[in-house]
This record gives sequence, C-alpha cells and structure tokens, in this order.
Amino acid sequence: CLSALTEHFHLQSESLIKPLMQTISHQHYRVRVDVIQATGAVIQFGNGKSVDDVLSHLAQRLFDEIPKVRHALTAVVGEWLLHLKDRYSYFHKLIPLLLGSFADEIPENTKLAQTYWEEIGLQWEKENEEDLKDKMDFSVSPAHYPKGVTRPGLGCRELVSRNLSKILPGLCHDITDWVESTRIKASQLLYTLLLHAEDHITQHMELLLRTLYQACLDEETEVVKNCVKAAELIGTFVSPKVSVKLITSAFEKTPKASCIMVLTAVIRGSPKEILQPHLTHLGNTLSQAEVCERSEEVFYVEQLLYCVQALIEVCQEDCKEISLQLMKILVTIMAIPSSQHLKEKVEATMSSLAEAQGLDSFLCLYKQHIFQLLEGVSVSCDSWTCYSPEILQLEVIATHSGPVIGGALNNLMLILKTCLQPNKDPQMRLKLFTVLSQLLQRANETVNSQGLFPSYLETVIKDILAPNLLWHAGRTAAAIRTTAVSCLWALIHCEMLSPEEVLKVKDGLMPQIIAALDEDSKIARLMACRIIGVVLKVCGRQFDEDKFKNTYTEVLKRLDDASCDVRLAAAHTLTNWFQCLKDSDMKSSMESHIEFLYQELLIHLDDPDQNTQNAVLEVLKEGSVLYPELLVKEIGGVVHKHRTPAYCNQLLHHIQSAR
Repeated sequence: CLSALTEHFHLQSESLIKPLMQTISHQHYRVRVDVIQATGAVIQFGNGKSVDDVLSHLAQRLFDEIPKVRHALTAVVGEWLLHLKDRYSYFHKLIPLLLGSFADEIPENTKLAQTYWEEIGLQWEKENEEDLKDKMDFSVSPAHYPKGVTRPGLGCRELVSRNLSKILPGLCHDITDWVESTRIKASQLLYTLLLHAEDHITQHMELLLRTLYQACLDEETEVVKNCVKAAELIGTFVSPKVSVKLITSAFEKTPKASCIMVLTAVIRGSPKEILQPHLTHLGNTLSQAEVCERSEEVFYVEQLLYCVQALIEVCQEDCKEISLQLMKILVTIMAIPSSQHLKEKVEATMSSLAEAQGLDSFLCLYKQHIFQLLEGVSVSCDSWTCYSPEILQLEVIATHSGPVIGGALNNLMLILKTCLQPNKDPQMRLKLFTVLSQLLQRANETVNSQGLFPSYLETVIKDILAPNLLWHAGRTAAAIRTTAVSCLWALIHCEMLSPEEVLKVKDGLMPQIIAALDEDSKIARLMACRIIGVVLKVCGRQFDEDKFKNTYTEVLKRLDDASCDVRLAAAHTLTNWFQCLKDSDMKSSMESHIEFLYQELLIHLDDPDQNTQNAVLEVLKEGSVLYPELLVKEIGGVVHKHRTPAYCNQLLHHIQSAR
C-alpha cells in the first residue's frame, strides 16, 4: 500500500515515527515485530532522513530476548542497506546493526544477516565497479588467514574499510560501557569489523589498542574472549613493524597485564616468517626487569607466561635467537612466590623451548645459558637486601638446574662469598644459606655433579661458613648460625669434607661448633653434636688436654637436653671421645676427668627415654676399657640408688667379661 503511495506518503511519513518509537518496546513481542516492520516500510517509502530518529531504538532491539524480534530487525536493516534511496549516507550507521546479528545465538538470524550482507556487498561492487576495477582484477588472497573462517567478498570488505573511521569511535566507547550486554555485543561486532577491514586496521591502531587494553580487563569473560580474537586479527593483518612497536612502547610507561594479553594475541595471530625479524626486540622488551618483575599479581604473571608460550608455539626453532631472554623470563616467573601453582606450566614451557631447539630437556637450556643467567642476577648482588627479587631467581637457577650448576661454581661462589659476609642484610643471608643448604644436601646431584666442588671447600668454610658461625644477638642471627652449622654438617655427612680437610679446619671451627651446643635451636645443637663426634673420630687423638677437657664438658651438658635426638647424639659423641683416649699418652692425666664422667654417665642411665639409656650404657661400656676398677667402684656406690639396676648389672657383667 505504501509503495503505491510513495509520492504522497513521503510528506506524511515523519509524523508516524514518534508513535512507532513509543510502541517499539511494547511488552508483547508480536507488537514489537510489527512496529519494526512498519518502521522499515515507513522510512523506506517515506523520508529517509528519519533513520537518525529510529537508530537508537532499533539498536536496543538487538538485545531483545525474543529471536523473532531480532529477525525482523535484521530483515529491515538488510532491506534498507539494499534499497534505501539515501543508503550511502547511512552506511556507517546501518552496517553495525546488520553485522551485530552475525553473533546472534539463533543460527537462522545469523544466516539471514549473512545472506543480506553478501547481497549488499555484491550490489555495492556492481555500483562501484569502476573504482574497484584494479582490486577486482589484481586482488590477491592473503597468504595468512584465520583458519576455518570464510573471507568476506570484496564489496563487503570495502564497505567496512571505507566506513570504519566513522564506526570505530562509537564502538570503542560501547566496549567500555557500564551495561554488560552492550559490552558483549560491541566486542562481537569489533571482531567482525576487523575481519572485514584487514590491513585497513593499521590506520586505527592507536584507538584500537587503547580500547583493547581496557576491555581485556573486563570482568565478563565473553568480552575478554572477543577482544582477544580481535587482537589476533591485528596480528594477522597488521605489520609487526606497527603493531609490535606500538604495544611494546606502551610497556615503557606502565606495563599492564592487559598489554601483555593483547601482545600475546597479536603474536598468536601473526605469521611466523613476518614475526621473525622482530623476535629480538620482543625478547629484549619482555625480559627487562621493568616488565617481567613489574608485578607479583597472579594474573600479570600468568599473562607473561602465556606470552612466552605464544612466542614458542608460533616461532618454533626461530626462538633460538631469544632463548636466553625467554629463559630469564621463565626463571623470573618461577621465582615469584605467588606463582608456585604455575611451576609445572613453567617447566612444560621450558621443555617446549628446548624441543623447539632440538634439545633433550630444559636442563640443556640451563647448560646453554647458566653463565649468562648467573651473571644477570649477580650484577647488583653487592647491594642485595632480603627483598631483592634476584635472590629468589638465584634460588631457582641453582636448585632447578640440577647437575648443571656444578659446572658454574665459580660464578655461584662469587655471589655467595659477596652476599654472605656478616655485614650484609641478615634476612638476605638467611635466605641464601637456605639455598646453600638445599644444594649441599644433594651435593652429588648439584654442586658436585662434575666433581669440582672440593676445590671450593676452603672458600666455603673459611669465607662463608666460619664468619657466620660467630655469635651475634637476635633471632635472625641465631637462624643464620643454625643454617651455617647445617651446611657444615651436610658437607661432612655427604663426605665432601675429607678427613684431611677436617684436620685443616678443626682449629678454626671447633670454638664456634662447641658454642653452637648452647644454641636455642634444637637443629643447631643436634648438628653441633654430630660434627664434634666426627671431628673426634677423625683427629681427636691430636687434641691437647685442654681441648679434650673442654670438649667433653660441653658435650656432657647435652645429656640434659630437652630433645631425645640431641641426647642420643651427645652420647654417640662421648663414645668417640673415650675411643680417642685408648692407648693415648693423655690417659693418665685425664684420670680425674674420666672418673667424673663415669659418675655423670651413671646418673644418666636413669634417663626417661629408653633409647638414651641404651646409648649411655654403650658409652660406659666403651669407657670401661680405660679404668675398669674405677668404674666398678662408682657402680657399687650408686647401684642401690638406680631405678633401673639392670643396666648397672649389665655393665658389671661387661667389665668382668672384658677382663
């Protein structure tokens, strides 16, 4: 009816727009459908200028819950783009409405929008054939295109490219709108527009990147997902000379997790061969302390890891030229306390990097880069504090590299010697001693994997352990002494410290070790007892009378220790003390001390712990060889006082049997 009265209706059409728009949000969906269809006819056969008056109302119907309403909207906009007289003036306003239906949840609506769009593109091609002649004749399909996506026709691509500058500002504003559904729809439309715009994206990069940085922090995962897909298209269509330069320049201001997320997406969308010339720049930028140590937030660290993974997946063997930089980043991630849940993923990424270079495992990467990694963390080691991230990085390098660290002892020892001096930050020293202790507990698998550690023993003992065994007030100082004693015991226990080495260092270390018997820490007392026991066994016969006397009196006190383990260790140490006096010239001069020791040991046969009782009995059996008559006399004086006379009887029987 309207089409037959077009000439007369044109004058009256505007008066219908207002009542239609007042009814377009009616509660009954059939009314909304009829209103949309009527609006389409009124504008198409009436005054086209009324498009501006209805656009915002129609845009709201994109979010209508009823699929038929959205279907009607798609059909009306499609018809306008095909047949509206002034459609060229409204392309930039109508295209977003039609392309917005590309992501409709109902396949029928999506198919309708795509069919209209294809027809619109073909019509525009015919109408502008002269302008497009060169592109139609010499058009070359891109060598790299998103998988599983059909490339839009030339007319469709040109329509978007020529109108993008008018569409994009408003769209970018909507992506950061406060309404969740608006942000989702805008992000879906952004992907569709960029797919059509292809390399024309380049001229809009600054606006696009600003928007993506903000949108990728959205709480709605659907928005983030769509923006990441859009960023991948930037990698596909925009030269890295532009995209990589712009994104990395943003890192120089304040690196954000969203910047790294966008860069990751751009890398994933980029062709390997085009990205290759920019690898060094990317590696250097990402491995800067200002970037990889910028934040300990889990989200930031995760995005950094994903970026490294993207580089390895896309560039494969080309990553060899930035292997060191990528290892620095991965070590930094592993060293961040909040990222411990990512450890397996980091190891898997290291393995992928090794595989890309044809190496057997990530240990080969450490072997390849261990010296540069240690040099990198050691640059500022003279000014480290307990808060320096380099300490945690050193821990990762030293403990995670396994046997490889055994080939870089010179670098490691220089760092430890510099940082473990008594005038350095106590908390920092405590952290480093903990690392050293871990290494020494598995010495043959770590620091001595290549048999080179013995040549550094003198440095470890004299320059690192000995200065830190000296007493200083405070809990931290006590903890440092405990770890230093533990390190010394680890050296002795794993037989890194040979009898000859023990002989060399005993005079310098014994005063500090004996002092450690009075530490508050049970571990320190236990380790000190064990170390003294070994020293007595190895070179006790070379002790003078004063050293013998001082040693046994201090060890004897530990038989009153609150810890059963310490009492047992003290008993074993006293066994070694007695053994040193066998056939010794000092036996006679030590008689009074031996007698006193007999008396004290007999008291400790009443220890509440049976294991300690048995250990003390063994000590007395060992010591009975020296002055058996004296011991028998002492037993006779106390046997009636003992709660466990059976031990005394066992001891007497042993002495008689020995005679």
